[in-house]
Amino acid sequence: MASAAVRAEGPDILVGGPGGRVAPAGPRRSRRVRLNVSNTPGRLRLMLAILVLLCLAWGALAAFAVQQYASAASGVVDTRAPLSLDALQIYQRLSDANDAAATAFLTGGLEPFTVRQRYLADISAAERGLEDATARGGAGNGVTSTDLRTLAADLPVYAGEIETARADNRLGLPLGAAYLREASALMRAALLPAAQRLDDSENSSQGTTSAQATGLPLIAVTLAVGLGLGGVLYLASRWLRGRTNRVLNAGLVVAGAVVVVSLAWLAIAYSGGRSDLLAAQARGSTPVAALARVDIAAQQAHADESLTLIDNSGDDVYQQDYLTEERALGPGPGTLLTAAAAAAVGSPAAAAVTAVVGDAQSWHVGHARVRALDDSGKHAAAVESALGSGPADAGASFARLSGDLTTAMAEGQAAFDSPARAGADAYTGLEAGVVVAALVMAAGCAWGLSRRIAEYR
Repeated sequence: MASAAVRAEGPDILVGGPGGRVAPAGPRRSRRVRLNVSNTPGRLRLMLAILVLLCLAWGALAAFAVQQYASAASGVVDTRAPLSLDALQIYQRLSDANDAAATAFLTGGLEPFTVRQRYLADISAAERGLEDATARGGAGNGVTSTDLRTLAADLPVYAGEIETARADNRLGLPLGAAYLREASALMRAALLPAAQRLDDSENSSQGTTSAQATGLPLIAVTLAVGLGLGGVLYLASRWLRGRTNRVLNAGLVVAGAVVVVSLAWLAIAYSGGRSDLLAAQARGSTPVAALARVDIAAQQAHADESLTLIDNSGDDVYQQDYLTEERALGPGPGTLLTAAAAAAVGSPAAAAVTAVVGDAQSWHVGHARVRALDDSGKHAAAVESALGSGPADAGASFARLSGDLTTAMAEGQAAFDSPARAGADAYTGLEAGVVVAALVMAAGCAWGLSRRIAEYR
């Protein structure tokens, strides 16, 4: 009987051999596919793999770059600018509240309704700003959080001292002036420095985020890699043309066209977004920040003017503080007004800033008249000039200064909002677009080269 093949389970297989002999089969050898690049089909396969990988890698790089720029631009508009505005308004409102409180006391007895409403509006706005800043910034252990906690803890104390001073003042008690001075000292020693640090911190953060949204290195690398990919596609097309009878490879032509369109879209979006964000900064946020410094210094100087008249004890400490603020305000080289005028050149706020400079000069002259009246024993006339609305009165000059500052800052804020949002919107749809483009490029290369490979079978 002829011997039959015997099958066995296990790593070896027994196979029937001649004469019925069986021998163990050797271990199976895995078949390895070797890419032979010595011939044209092998080279085409290698080219296909390289081009597909390059297209996908560039798509990943471009999508990452777009995501970074779009995120930074949106962060400027949606997070950093609102936080910076909150911090600025907290600083301004606290300074104005202190000025309003001092102005109210200067009248004696029952303060004017408008001044009282101004003070209450300032305190309410500062409290809302603290809530918004805390909600947007979140809790933490950084300097910003410390300043927010300081402001939140000390603002009620300040408001309480002002209410006590107001009650004593309405009763004609001299103790009211002491509470007012104590409240003003708390504002200047704790609240305003914390507000200034908060404002400086948020301005710095906004500047950092804006720099990320307008920076050149990442976009330069992305465009350079894209141009390199376009060059590789061109060289691949030339190589194919030299070895086939076809002038153009449809797949590579599609891939080349898509990379050109993608690079143009990417460059246009970046250029437009960068231009809009820089314009928003130059014509909006920079003038507003400079004007806010002018506004705060003017408010503090005006409070010093009022406190000097309220104190009326021969102590000129508040007058010295006023003179310090006057020198800081200017106008003149290195002063706040000169810096604001320079920052506003070419912006919608330029005309209002010019008016602010003139108003400040008029107010300085009016203040000198107030001091001359007070120093000559005409205290009532000095108070009347400080609060008055006549052409030569310090009160009228300061009112014009405040009004023109408000107008200039509103114009600057409007000049920021529109281009900043346009800069953020410049990247809409681009991330998805470059991903789709990379897939189309990879598919075009695979399709075009696969057709050439198939001709060799």
